Amino acid sequence: MRRSRRLSTVLIALLASLAIPAAPAAASGHDPVLFVHGWNSSSSTWDEMVADFKADGYTDSELLAWDYNTSQSNKTTAEEFSAVVDDLLASTGASAVDVVTHSMGGLNTRWYVKFLGGTDKVDDWVSLAGPNHGTDTANACWWEYSCYEMRQGSDFLTTLNDGDETPGATNYGTWWSSCDSVIVPQESTILSGADNTQTACLSHSAFTTDDTVSAQVRAFVA
Repeated sequence: MRRSRRLSTVLIALLASLAIPAAPAAASGHDPVLFVHGWNSSSSTWDEMVADFKADGYTDSELLAWDYNTSQSNKTTAEEFSAVVDDLLASTGASAVDVVTHSMGGLNTRWYVKFLGGTDKVDDWVSLAGPNHGTDTANACWWEYSCYEMRQGSDFLTTLNDGDETPGATNYGTWWSSCDSVIVPQESTILSGADNTQTACLSHSAFTTDDTVSAQVRAFVA
């Protein structure tokens, strides 16, 4: 009887040592998503789209709407964003993230992707109404450095758009509207090598709340 018990104990211990470890959060089948707002905005601009992602099965831990100082250089923001990406990867166990941006958020995150190693960590990148080649309206916000960077022909944009605008294996998607009065010219959002989508007649702020855009974005990063 004692020998039988000892054998049972050994077998239990052996089976426990061979147990398959629990899968990380990333095993849900999709990448975690980082949402990055634009100039003079905040993470709350993403509330409706985040709710749409949750309705599609994403968990709170897989969705992060990030706040940052929009007056500082987009290069500085890109460096800060790098740490945010690493933290989200570590907390979810994922190997890559998807990035969804609005307006100026597309500039600092694309700087990260292109120059700070982001092509290895960003699977899908989305620019909604982004001033990717500059906007005339940035000529009016002279008091903040980031606005200078959004002007057509700025040193920042010249460097960012030099050569391959969509480098690496990252999938790039842009959405733009002919009714956007903030991004002028509206075609500034379009990137060579990206999946570029013209929306219905949307205002600049409507991109983050429009149901059609939201569904298209979710399909793009799926």
